[in-house]
Amino acid sequence: MSRLEPLKREDVPELEEMFQLAEGAMGFLPNSLLIMARRPELVKAFVGMVAQVNLGHALEGGLDRLIAYMASRSAGCLYCQAHTHHGAAHADSIETAKLEAIWEYETSPLFSEGERAALRIAQLAAQVPNGVSDADFASLDPHFSADQIVDIVAVISLFGFLNRWNDTFATTLEAAPVTHGHAFLAKSGWTAGKHA
Repeated sequence: MSRLEPLKREDVPELEEMFQLAEGAMGFLPNSLLIMARRPELVKAFVGMVAQVNLGHALEGGLDRLIAYMASRSAGCLYCQAHTHHGAAHADSIETAKLEAIWEYETSPLFSEGERAALRIAQLAAQVPNGVSDADFASLDPHFSADQIVDIVAVISLFGFLNRWNDTFATTLEAAPVTHGHAFLAKSGWTAGKHA
């Protein structure tokens, strides 16, 4: 159960446009946004940042979603793991086999060298302390432009905020991602934990 109860959407009608954007993108309204709704200006700023990170990037093939899941798993946020895996599984651009093999990204033939470099950065950057070395960062250069590297780090950083937000609030998972988590993530040890 959330440590701070999410507001009801009807309690903050001034945020309905923001809620509709989130719901349209995710298929449900996240409780994390309803907790944040206590600070309407924070919701507006956050939704604007999410839009820029998600819609303005130059990453292809669903790599942004794979990075989001990798960062959330590495950070240990069960709420965000369920959300990001659910989102990646519903993305047309990601092969199911690739998502299932994500933890073998270093050796699986499903992943390109560029994807390996990006996922390594996501895994290491989401840890505390940050584990990215100069060599890890340099491994991005042959595969990505400077703008794409900024996009990779933007996705990781966005989920750094969300991982800490939802883990601290013990945000309750919504029906769609918790069902998805039990169906697809439980076999690798995932549980809803404090987010049930």
